[in-house]
Amino acid sequence: MTTTKILGIVLLICGVLSLVYGGFTYTKSSSEVDLGVVSFEIEEKEHVNLPIWVGVILAAAGGGLLLVPQSKS
Repeated sequence: MTTTKILGIVLLICGVLSLVYGGFTYTKSSSEVDLGVVSFEIEEKEHVNLPIWVGVILAAAGGGLLLVPQSKS
């Protein structure tokens, strides 16, 4: 399997996941307060929305790379 095919598969999977989930969520630790025996840490969840066109372009690029014929050396 060539690197072109592997890249095509990765792009296709990323595109389909982007279309299915519409984005991703991550947790960010924003501040920490230490008051002797008491300490506070605030964690915020951030959600990043990915536009539909990003998923379509990634899936199309991955499919296109999978359809490219292999060159024979």
